[in-house]
Amino acid sequence: TSAALALLGGSVAALAVWKWLGRKMIQKKMEEARRTRDEGMKKMAKAVQQFREQVPSVQTDTILSLPLLELTGRLREGSLSPRTVLYTYLEKALEVTQQTNCLRHFIPECEEQLQEIQQHKEKGLLYGIPVSIKDHIGHKGHLATCGLVQCLGTLMEEDSVLVKVLKRQGAIPFAMTNVPQSLFSYDCSNLIFGQTLNPLNHQKSPGGSSGGEGALIAGGGSILGIGSDIGGSIRLPSSFCGLCGLKPTAERLRGVGWCLAHPSAQCGCLLLSHPVPCAVGPMARDVDSLALCMKALLCQEMFQLDPSVPPIPFSEEVYSSSTPLRVGYYDTDGYFPLPPCMRRAVKETRHALQAAGHQLVPFSPPRIPYVMTELFLKTFFADGGRAWLDVFTGDTVDPGLKPQVNSCKMPRLVKKLLALLLKPLQFLLLLKLKDVAVISTCRSVKEMWNHHYQIQVYRSQFIARWKELQLDVVLCPVLGPAFTVGYPGKLLTAISSTMLYNVLNFPAGVVPVSTVTEADEEELKLYQGCCDDPWDRTLKQAVSGAVGLPVAVQCVALPWQEELCLRFMKEVETLSRDK
Repeated sequence: TSAALALLGGSVAALAVWKWLGRKMIQKKMEEARRTRDEGMKKMAKAVQQFREQVPSVQTDTILSLPLLELTGRLREGSLSPRTVLYTYLEKALEVTQQTNCLRHFIPECEEQLQEIQQHKEKGLLYGIPVSIKDHIGHKGHLATCGLVQCLGTLMEEDSVLVKVLKRQGAIPFAMTNVPQSLFSYDCSNLIFGQTLNPLNHQKSPGGSSGGEGALIAGGGSILGIGSDIGGSIRLPSSFCGLCGLKPTAERLRGVGWCLAHPSAQCGCLLLSHPVPCAVGPMARDVDSLALCMKALLCQEMFQLDPSVPPIPFSEEVYSSSTPLRVGYYDTDGYFPLPPCMRRAVKETRHALQAAGHQLVPFSPPRIPYVMTELFLKTFFADGGRAWLDVFTGDTVDPGLKPQVNSCKMPRLVKKLLALLLKPLQFLLLLKLKDVAVISTCRSVKEMWNHHYQIQVYRSQFIARWKELQLDVVLCPVLGPAFTVGYPGKLLTAISSTMLYNVLNFPAGVVPVSTVTEADEEELKLYQGCCDDPWDRTLKQAVSGAVGLPVAVQCVALPWQEELCLRFMKEVETLSRDK
């Protein structure tokens, strides 16, 4: 007996030592990654200082204030040099990341690309434009971390197709931006590189998962960025940070660049392989910048490098059209009532569009509770979340993700018992499901195929309703204003407004049209949401204290009609600026 107890005690001690060593190894890898990032920042700061000494008379504020279209014109005609523009934005990016922690890494090869574009026979559409890219978009010689420790050891062997096309068009990728751990969050925090803050209010989140992009562009440290979106990850940071952002039809742009041998490919496969696909798209200060970026990317180089991208060039004719539009609209999806200011934004934009000669038609998106629980969340957690949990192997979970991770870790039997106990509250749960613990999973291959089929059925029904009303586009709300840091993790399903158009795979963009007023803040005090339940009260807490922060709307078109979506966004932007 004493021998058995000794053996057991030794095993427990060995297990404790093994776990301690594992934690130490994780800590060491994270510290090394932070040290590498900080050294890169210092080198870039030194390069900026050297440039400043060589060219002391740069009009920094003038360059930073130029809209993208004007900046490209100045660069092409030669009145501004790519070198001056690059170092101006590098300097500003350093300043913004010191305040917000938005950068994961500078790309020192930007100086080589600066030399390279001067050898090109033709100046591309983005000649000399510094571009920031989201952490997981592959750049040769750099990490694609997804905020995960397991991705820290392997560098990308080549540029992603997207980066190759940007470079061919004369752009200069100069920085990679921070993301939430595993990308499955609309906050922007991971345990390696920390929490990114909103540059407009440091108590607020920049949104996610393209939150580093949102913070950098909104802070003035980048003029054009590339993000990705699978539930709102371009549109939510754009809403929170007061930017324009476009989620295209997922197949319109590809080329993120996961190497299947790279650890980040596990995150990539989760994002790309299920029936709600990940879309890659631009983020910028104005709609014209998004249109120019799409025009630059939808070129022969893209179509040749990635044959899975349909060879459909950008239609300038559609984007430039002034034909009056037939616009469907709604200010709530009936699932997660948004704060009063977001509904006000839709109402004011609707009246402005009507006054400008467009035809406005009430539109009600069908069965959002069903879409949220049975189509969207069931897609992510079809296997009970096991594939997602695998990406955290050898890692520590960020606090913002712990509620979801802990729910997925629950034994299936416990989940069934929980679902049984919550059956009396079935109506409330269907209306506003908040916990992945009670989401049904696909228990067989047949059930998975049926789930895919149900998504296609819903898409067909939605398009049929759209066609019956003869709509060109739809105006609707987007989640906002910016949440206080830490709150996105408490409200997983508040993203129904954006998630819908990922399930449908429709192009959707966000445009800032107003700011939160004192009157909005007063009206928020009366907000009860759907049921005045704990989640409604949590939303109220999340968005309070937002006076002066941006308020945006969402613009939607049918699949493959990115140009029409952008044209509608441009109309909304123009009318909001004319107020």
